[in-house]
Amino acid sequence: MNSFQIETENLILRHLKPSDLERMYELDSNPIVHKYLGNKPNTSKLQSEKDIAFNIQQHIDRGIARWAAIEKSSGEFIGWSGLRLNNDLTFNNKTNFYDVGYRFIPRYWGRGYAAESSIVALDYFFNTMNKDLLVGVAEVKNIASNRVLEKIGLDFINEFNINAVKANWYELKKENYAKKMSRMW
Repeated sequence: MNSFQIETENLILRHLKPSDLERMYELDSNPIVHKYLGNKPNTSKLQSEKDIAFNIQQHIDRGIARWAAIEKSSGEFIGWSGLRLNNDLTFNNKTNFYDVGYRFIPRYWGRGYAAESSIVALDYFFNTMNKDLLVGVAEVKNIASNRVLEKIGLDFINEFNINAVKANWYELKKENYAKKMSRMW
């Protein structure tokens, strides 16, 4: 896998690596992190190891996967952010869609990292990958995640159920991306 790195003001975004295991497990074993993700935190490092391997394989097979987020000021792995091609899941009666997502260790919440890294993901998606439609999904009760999706310019489309849990579906089309970004920033 080739070397990849994007820098923002506060973050370094790069491919996940097996050496991220300890911090990935810290992230995904935390019940607070998984409150709006089905309440199924990882219970073993083996699960986190498999998640990293799956992410690496996604990049190989699909050309895109979530990126490790490294805080510049500390050099610490703080979570992940980025893009994913969903061709193995069905949400809102849809499959084969790209989504933007993020997950951070709670002590790094509230610093704007989800929006900062997602803006870079949008730019990469529309300008580098040259794709037309990006999706965002968040449980209705996850107010912070819904705010991030709206802040980065995605439009609310509809509410739907994921295993009897209400979620919001957002979209951003390439034709609207440039004008939304010019108004926002």
